[in-house]
Amino acid sequence: MIRKATIKDIKSIHKILADYGSTGEMLPRPLSELYDHVRDFSIFENPETKKIIGCCALQFCWEDLAEIRSLAVLPGNTKKRIGARLVETALKEARLFAIKNIFILTYQPDFFKQFGFNTVDRATLPLKIWADCYLCVKFPDCDETAMMKAL
Repeated sequence: MIRKATIKDIKSIHKILADYGSTGEMLPRPLSELYDHVRDFSIFENPETKKIIGCCALQFCWEDLAEIRSLAVLPGNTKKRIGARLVETALKEARLFAIKNIFILTYQPDFFKQFGFNTVDRATLPLKIWADCYLCVKFPDCDETAMMKAL
């Protein structure tokens, strides 16, 4: 079941993201930042166990631009379309807010191609999105793929 995250979900979200961060498959996010952005997150909760097994954030960058961030599904639960459902939820939410363009920075570009995202040069993204990048351990040598989708 997909629902909006609450404060009580943040530690579970942090653990999921930290697990992927420790393997280099995703950039980790500090716990304090997750609390700051709790309203950005949707989570997938196992209806039987009530355990959070996936998360995804939609962060608004500008009046017509948003970013999908922190998409992760616990190992052992992949290949069940949980990630796809979380992306579809984020796209639906972006449309509700009349977002015209949505982008991602990802290590999994093939996954996002199925939703109509296309690879773009990172330099074409607005400077505002780079604020988080300055704090990244990989800055300025980002190895993520930038992708954009018009809604």
